[in-house]
Amino acid sequence: MQIELGLDTFGDTALGADGRMKPQDAVLRDVVEQAVLADSLGIHFIGIGEHHRADFTVSAPEVVLAAIAARTNRIKLGSAVTVLSSDDPIRVFQRFSTLHALSNGRAEVIVGRGSFTESFPLFGHALEDYEVLFEEKLDLFAKLVREEEVTWQGQIRPALTRQRVYPTLSTPMPVWVGVGGSPESVVRVVRQDLQLMLAIIGGDPRRFKPYVDLYHRACAQLGREVKPIGIHSPGHVAATDELAAEQLWPHYQAMYDRIGRERGWPPTTEDRFIAEIQHGSLYVGSPETVAKKIASAVTALGVTRFDMKYATGPMPHEQLMDGIRLYGERVIPLVQDMVAATKVAAQ
Repeated sequence: MQIELGLDTFGDTALGADGRMKPQDAVLRDVVEQAVLADSLGIHFIGIGEHHRADFTVSAPEVVLAAIAARTNRIKLGSAVTVLSSDDPIRVFQRFSTLHALSNGRAEVIVGRGSFTESFPLFGHALEDYEVLFEEKLDLFAKLVREEEVTWQGQIRPALTRQRVYPTLSTPMPVWVGVGGSPESVVRVVRQDLQLMLAIIGGDPRRFKPYVDLYHRACAQLGREVKPIGIHSPGHVAATDELAAEQLWPHYQAMYDRIGRERGWPPTTEDRFIAEIQHGSLYVGSPETVAKKIASAVTALGVTRFDMKYATGPMPHEQLMDGIRLYGERVIPLVQDMVAATKVAAQ
């Protein structure tokens, strides 16, 4: 299969041209413009993630994706990620099946637990129910995308008996599950017969190879068809390696130090930032540098999808647009050529 290359964003609050923080409504409009540019460049996918905190503007990804759908023609539209644990799986299905219909079958869902917990108290859920909420809601959601009449029962809601949910899907809608590195989560994806998206946000991506191998073993043992596997990782593309690191570093530092203060982490350092670029899962540099790193990761792990989280911290809209343009015009063709050459050499 040809490698698909996409982009993800959480709609990070951003600096304006005057150096001050933009209003959140302006950032949301910028996100739509970024997606329109990505579509014009032939980028395969745009993922809009869900958060419920001041440093990210997107709390309703499907609404943003619907605005993008109205202005694009080819690009696949999805979440990155939908926090299923604190949402209603029936409403998630309805919102995405509606998006799927309006976009002529371009919608995808990436569901997960999310990296923050603000949505649990916001929507009246207890953190002690973290495991059962995700397990049961994923089970119900998997039925909704496959069956026109759903019969289901569990602990989290009243049972359903031959329930029809509208609008129904006229064409299949891909469902990915975001996994951060738990063997149990990988097996759950196979058991539900969904697609695996590996959230690799730090360290050598090759350390996730055991999870890919586990996925294939579980498919064989459970009699499941092997489906596409994807990677989600952060990055930034600029004309040169030096410029890319220079542009990203202050925003990367601002974001990670803010989150670190909440979680008790030590302040990040520029040395650690550079080390993550050189040896980890931060895809930062010129088009050639980023393409080599992506091609190396997808080849080592045997995956067919790479989504780069292109916005990290309060990066200005203009820098993000330049990075998207380089990603579409230069990185994607280079990656496809490199991966194809590697396959030919291996034959």
